[in-house]
Amino acid sequence: MTAKWDEMAVVGWIARAHGLRGQVIVKLETDFPEGRFRPGAELFLNRAGVVEPLTVTTVRFQGERPVIGLYGVGDMNAANALAGFELRVPVEWLAPLPEGMFYRHDLVGCDVETRAGEQVGVVKDVEGTMRGSRLVVDTAGGDVLVPLALEICTTIDPPRRRIVIEPPDGLLELNARSTTKAR
Repeated sequence: MTAKWDEMAVVGWIARAHGLRGQVIVKLETDFPEGRFRPGAELFLNRAGVVEPLTVTTVRFQGERPVIGLYGVGDMNAANALAGFELRVPVEWLAPLPEGMFYRHDLVGCDVETRAGEQVGVVKDVEGTMRGSRLVVDTAGGDVLVPLALEICTTIDPPRRRIVIEPPDGLLELNARSTTKAR
């Protein structure tokens, strides 16, 4: 398979090495870790512009985080060399979601506007889990966190790259995380 990095979905990050046998701890970016991180599963990383496949050989969970072994990664030095790398899979490999649920990549890049038609900004990230997520919206005044709740996000239309919100009074003003830094 020829993998195109920009057309793949993020499923996790390699946080750090774990132990002496080359295992790594993964920071999850998926709500389906048991299916994604299982022996035999294939993942991809981008090292110096080259997309490399990785095969999961072992898995166990430490709390909610998977500790995985990868084919060809046999010691702590090899595992340490992978720390910080993003893990992705082709979008076609993702499970279909129920109505009203979306993958992160479906929402990132969507324009956000109020029901009154005022431009708010563009979704640059989605934080949280299936139990409670929020949009990180890049606005002229800095990042704004918008809860991903039906009462607030009244229209979510990924094919049209559009999200319409009805924010409670003060949400956009009180919630801004400034992008400017103190000097």
